[in-house]
Amino acid sequence: MAEPMLHIEHLKKNYGALAVTDDVSLAVAPNELHAIIGPNGAGKTTLIHQISGALAPDHGRILLAGRDVTGLPMPERARSGLVRSFQITSILPGFPVIENVALAVQARSGSSFRFFGRAAEERALNEAAMAALEEVGLAGRAQTRAGLLSHGEKRQLELAIALAAEPKVLLLDEPLAGTGPEESEILIALLKRLKGRLTIVLIEHDMEAVFALADRVSVLVYGRIIASGTPEAMRSNPEVRAAYLGEEGA
Repeated sequence: MAEPMLHIEHLKKNYGALAVTDDVSLAVAPNELHAIIGPNGAGKTTLIHQISGALAPDHGRILLAGRDVTGLPMPERARSGLVRSFQITSILPGFPVIENVALAVQARSGSSFRFFGRAAEERALNEAAMAALEEVGLAGRAQTRAGLLSHGEKRQLELAIALAAEPKVLLLDEPLAGTGPEESEILIALLKRLKGRLTIVLIEHDMEAVFALADRVSVLVYGRIIASGTPEAMRSNPEVRAAYLGEEGA
């Protein structure tokens, strides 16, 4: 079996007496799309915070392609290939779309943000940024101010920014949140194109999307993973159905 691209070992996070992440272990294979689902308050976003480096765990390890990154700050994890796309869209609304992506390319190279205003003027940055925009279907909006994009287009832009960082593992925290049916279809099609090309960890409430996209699904309840397996296995698992899908019995 190939070494996991992302390996989480016995991760714990407590707030006082409340265990928000309760001994979570998870192995995600190279190029696997692994979904993490669970009811509100299950601890999904707290888990992603710890994987991305936004929050330090109390216990446990996080390994990226065999390298222990537990002690690395978020920017260093991103440069190592562990890249997060946020639950709440995070873009620079006053800047053109292409500059938003070009700045991500610049950050990947370790360049200083002292050159912030000139980022999109450099040919190498522009070329890499345009390639990411073409990937997500926003090339025609490159010179549009990011704040003028629709909500769904902002999600596409956020994915372009993440892809520009050349991730080994892409962490997606509810990419479909707030999108309408047409916007969701576009984003699901985009994720299907990315599937198999890089390792993706997906948190998403849209079960239809999860079961259409995921290779494997882990179910998080009260900070613990109660089951992991194929989407089909999770659909039929009585414990999962009772705890998350709102059904009782087998």
